[in-house]
Amino acid sequence: MNPIMIAVSAFLGGLAASVLGWLDSQEAFQVRKFAASAVRALFAAVVFAVGYTYANDITAMDIAVAFCGGAGIDCLGNRISGSIKAGLGLGSK
Repeated sequence: MNPIMIAVSAFLGGLAASVLGWLDSQEAFQVRKFAASAVRALFAAVVFAVGYTYANDITAMDIAVAFCGGAGIDCLGNRISGSIKAGLGLGSK
């Protein structure tokens, strides 16, 4: 049960970063961008769940770290994909 709590926390952190980024951009909602963030959040959830598989006990701090880690992976993924698009001259769509 403990790795599931960590995975859910990391996933929700990634989704929260995605929603806050969308609200900050003041653009119309785009499913494609949200789906890409959801995939990154799922990746974060798997990474944290595997990392905490052998942990004896999980504290509230571990759950908070997973939440922030999920948000960080989403933000980092957005920056990397934006840099790649800019380098290729694709711009934003």
